[in-house]
Amino acid sequence: MPGLPWPMPSSDKSYPYQAFGVCLLMYAMSQMDLALFAYAVPSIKAEFGLTQVGIMSIVSSAFLLAAVGIVWLGWLTDRLGRKGMFQFSLIGSSILVTLHSIVPNPGTLVLLRGSSLAVGGLTYPITGSILAEEFPAKIRGFFLGLLQIGYPLGWVFASWWAAWLLADYGWRVLFLVGLASLPLVLLVHWKVREPPRFVASKTQGERPRLSELLGPGIRRRALLLFAAQFLFVSAYAGSVFNFPSYLMENRGLEIPSYSKLIGYGHLIGILGYIAAAFVGEFVITRRNTVVIWTLLGALMFQIMIWRTDSYGELLVMYGLTTMFFYGSAAVKFAYLAEVFPTRLRATAMATCGSFAVILGSAVGPLLVAFFERQYGWNVAFALIVGIPLFLAGLLYMFLIPVPSGLEVEEVDNYLKTES
Repeated sequence: MPGLPWPMPSSDKSYPYQAFGVCLLMYAMSQMDLALFAYAVPSIKAEFGLTQVGIMSIVSSAFLLAAVGIVWLGWLTDRLGRKGMFQFSLIGSSILVTLHSIVPNPGTLVLLRGSSLAVGGLTYPITGSILAEEFPAKIRGFFLGLLQIGYPLGWVFASWWAAWLLADYGWRVLFLVGLASLPLVLLVHWKVREPPRFVASKTQGERPRLSELLGPGIRRRALLLFAAQFLFVSAYAGSVFNFPSYLMENRGLEIPSYSKLIGYGHLIGILGYIAAAFVGEFVITRRNTVVIWTLLGALMFQIMIWRTDSYGELLVMYGLTTMFFYGSAAVKFAYLAEVFPTRLRATAMATCGSFAVILGSAVGPLLVAFFERQYGWNVAFALIVGIPLFLAGLLYMFLIPVPSGLEVEEVDNYLKTES
């Protein structure tokens, strides 16, 4: 990109790591807000007198509502800038999550939940865009992968709150925790800049168009990534939003026990995120790492469902499941962030990433609930989580492996020549 100040001047060499620290913290807080709802599902279900299908219908409806806004917000991020939309996302989601505490009925909960998912979900394409555009090529993928540690950290943070507040004060008080992330927006204001790459693309008059995702040279990767992400997240959401109810109804665990199990499992899972980021950057390609981690995750999940009896066995296998199943997100995220042009990056990540995430999250939980009612928890999880996860791993085999160490501008050119 002509005229771009890259590599960065020596006085700015520490900035990417500063940006990483801020993005990681904000991503963790965003995931904590998401996790609060999952922990609260059994309590919300009880208060409103809902069946498992009924509460998962709320989850699915909220995600479908969010789908209306997430692509538009991602496109706005490519038009207006990363920093301003980052602050908007943090402020908006914090307020919307906190308002969950006063919802009078399930319909209002759907509206608030959908709005908070759309606004809070914007941290996914924004943080990915910022780090992809700021880090040196030789370590870009590793730090993009490490950013995904924010996901299990968010669940760990939420488990601490849930084990205390949810058990003693109820689910409404739990959502007041959403206010905790509000003051942190000042860190973004003070410590995060507009990436030079993005500024240069705007200076050169490059404007994002959603139709470009279906244009020559981009369409194949966009469609494959969307389909794989949809299947993966359908499996992921089908498991995590139903898992607390499964632990209560099938395993006989109470709120403090299941909150701690999920929290400790995600803490163990952090090792898988770090390993995936390292292997994808320094050992084999990110594409191949995604395939290996996803297929191993599918295997670990099935063993957890069918072959564990004691609390200890369940904890170990849940930890291994999060290491590979959820940990594969570290390399998925890095691959998605680097394979689209800068002018289109946030739009692509919002569409092939966040939009697919939202649709998958709308489908998976409800399907698991329907199958659970007919066939029981184990069969529902095996079919609606295990099979889509396995198919997602296979789909990634059709994507082009990208060598590490390429600048983001070179990645796009490499993919065009290879396709």
